[in-house]
Amino acid sequence: MKNHIIGFTLGILLVIVGVDELVPAMMDYGVNNPNYEDFLWCSLISMFFGGVLLFSNMNHRHSMTIKETFALTVMAWLVISVFVSLPYHFSSMHISFTDSVFEAVSGVTTTGSTVLSGLDSMSHGLLLWRSLSQWIGGIGIIAFAIVILPFLQIGGMQLFQTESSDRSEKVMAKTLDVIKAIVQVYVALTIACVLAYYILGMNGFDALNHALTTIPTGGYSTHDASFGFFTSSALQYTAAFFMFISGIPFVLYVRLLYKGETSIFRDEQVRAYCLIVAGVILVLTIWLTNNSQFGLMLSLQYAVFNVISVVTTTGFATTDYVIWGSFSASLFFFLTYLGGCTGSTSGGIKIMRLVITFKALKRQFKTLLYLNGVFTINYQGSAVTKDVSIAVLSFLAVFVTANVFLTLAFCFLGLDFDTAISSAATSLANVGPGISAEVGPAGNFANFPDAAKWLMCAGMIIGRLEIMTLLVMFQRQYWQP
Repeated sequence: MKNHIIGFTLGILLVIVGVDELVPAMMDYGVNNPNYEDFLWCSLISMFFGGVLLFSNMNHRHSMTIKETFALTVMAWLVISVFVSLPYHFSSMHISFTDSVFEAVSGVTTTGSTVLSGLDSMSHGLLLWRSLSQWIGGIGIIAFAIVILPFLQIGGMQLFQTESSDRSEKVMAKTLDVIKAIVQVYVALTIACVLAYYILGMNGFDALNHALTTIPTGGYSTHDASFGFFTSSALQYTAAFFMFISGIPFVLYVRLLYKGETSIFRDEQVRAYCLIVAGVILVLTIWLTNNSQFGLMLSLQYAVFNVISVVTTTGFATTDYVIWGSFSASLFFFLTYLGGCTGSTSGGIKIMRLVITFKALKRQFKTLLYLNGVFTINYQGSAVTKDVSIAVLSFLAVFVTANVFLTLAFCFLGLDFDTAISSAATSLANVGPGISAEVGPAGNFANFPDAAKWLMCAGMIIGRLEIMTLLVMFQRQYWQP
């Protein structure tokens, strides 16, 4: 395995990180906050190491093998997380290295878990850096989902190879064109979200930051109260709308805008996504109306915002739904695993895998009833191969296993069971808040022991890399020539 292409690509990414660090530097400089100097130094460090990797490998590039693709994917998330953490660590807040890495990993994986408090008085540059890390991470996640995962055939994603591979029919002429078009849609949605928030009452800084974390379904806020800081029902419904559409595959927006294909709601996983979200909102609204002091309209508002926030793995919260009762806490716990659609910025298991699993179970029941029958699984009008079914079921098995081991590890470190299983779920699914009192919407992860924070970092990266991408590197065969 040659490392030149890996070093070259990492160099490009670090230069991008360094350039991005100039944005919060300018923000702090504009408001006379001395923290801008820290961003400048971090920017120089990132660009220096990026430049070294770039120029030392630029004459040795070659096409990547599958092994190199695995290695680059894992190393990119790890290296970027470390360099994104530098502004936290060297800021005037003197955040520990562990907490800095935690915040950075949570940002670039768009998880939204945090160890920081006092956000309302934090430097504008640092708040903007948190938001930018999620926004940039969101672009990387979409590219990862539509280009890398189908190529690596992870978790059934080979189903979408026709959307991202030069070897079959494409959404557009080249994969690069698809990425460019998705970035354009991503930027357009972000601008629309900024304008909507601003028109509905947010100040410019809050509107920008919350848009930067809404579209990537990240959930970082500029306030300790998260989105609950804004009591406007119009703002909350608007945020719910943008979170919801961000949970839909971005490639479908490209088809709509560039090819005029109105196929969004003919997509099986999108239909299932809409039905699941609508059904859960209806059930929770009825339950809240009958079992709380909220009226019908307030129950609907809380249900719409918080259900969409958790299903899309954004992690914004308007209230502490953990204290609503055991039913709501249990419901949100299971929603944590769900996730939005493949090809979106959402984390979790993903709707596509749930659809295929349901169809596989349905086929199995038919096989038990009709022993000589031959039944196929169809998805989007095409037969699902055995390899795809096995990949999906394998992913689910590994996801559950990872959740169990991570929960046990947290318990070993002294966390209570509710906090342990909730933290395992929220890290692997990249959601943000958990369901226990300590790490729920009203809490954070600041009081975790350092070992637990590092475990959380591992869980967030494992979850964002769809688990298999990282685990395959631990196979002996991977390292054999």
